[in-house]
Amino acid sequence: VGDRCYEKGMYEAAKLLYSNVSNFARLASTLVHLGEYQAAVDNSRKASSTRTWKEVCFACVDGQEFHLAQLCGLHIVIHADELEELMCYYQDRGYFEELISMLEAALGLEQAHMGMFTELAILYSKFKPQKMLEHLELFWSRVNIPKVLRAAEQAHLWAELVFLYDKYEEYDNAVLTMMSHPTEAWKEGQFKDIITKVANVELCYRALQFYLDYKPLLINDLLLVLSPRLDHTRTVSFFSKDAMQHAAESRDAELAQKLLQWFLEEGKRECFAASLFTCYDLLHPDMVLELAWRHNLVDLAMPYFIQVMREYLSKVDRLDALESLHKQEEHVMEPAPLMFDFDGHE
Repeated sequence: VGDRCYEKGMYEAAKLLYSNVSNFARLASTLVHLGEYQAAVDNSRKASSTRTWKEVCFACVDGQEFHLAQLCGLHIVIHADELEELMCYYQDRGYFEELISMLEAALGLEQAHMGMFTELAILYSKFKPQKMLEHLELFWSRVNIPKVLRAAEQAHLWAELVFLYDKYEEYDNAVLTMMSHPTEAWKEGQFKDIITKVANVELCYRALQFYLDYKPLLINDLLLVLSPRLDHTRTVSFFSKDAMQHAAESRDAELAQKLLQWFLEEGKRECFAASLFTCYDLLHPDMVLELAWRHNLVDLAMPYFIQVMREYLSKVDRLDALESLHKQEEHVMEPAPLMFDFDGHE
């Protein structure tokens, strides 16, 4: 009889009948229709049925009784297979804050599972990014890291992305992210710790260039941690190349000359030869000839002198051509003498 009353919308009658037979699940459904949400929650607790909890929860959401909806939701989210439907119900109606509050409250439950921690992290990435890093620092071991990684990347949360890459042992990606987004993601201690763990050694050399561009005063600290993994010859060449480039861009002839002398003092013959062309416009050929002669490097410097001679001859040829052209113009423009007859007429 109670069911027939319920089906015909006679909810007060159904309420009396269900109460009389202690059918708490049907009573909870009836109370929802009567707008008696608190009583419906109380009877859901007695019914102890996930289906009833969901029905009453959704009804409370529709009635904007979010505190009661949360009480019901805490009995639903602990079931991993029910979580997605519950979240969709909230999100489809735009109740993101209320959904976040419910999941935050659920984290302390004994039955809390990975899905809850993961979905809360994703919600933070979309709606409360300022809370995401703290959440990850506390619960990184309880989230589905690949899933949260994608969410962090889509939200452009670079610091959080680095944190997750580090915990997931994707050190190469962590370093690349820090170098690509230094303002948001780079931290000195974290970078030095992770760079020593990368699988691709080329990233160590990219890190050197990154420090030269971004944090040149800290380059020595980076070299200390990287020295066991670096090829020292290649590293010296790397810095020599950078020094040559800097000297060339400075347009300072004295600096270029000092760099040449330093290369010779350190026995870096190849760097000396390379500098002759990198700093070509800043060097005086007589000075280069003297240095090459003093250090028995005339053969090594010969390509430079050939280039200098070629340029000088080209200049001389151009000057000769200009002088010939100038003489021709003078000859053409020279006025013809005027001839007069004896009568004084032209």
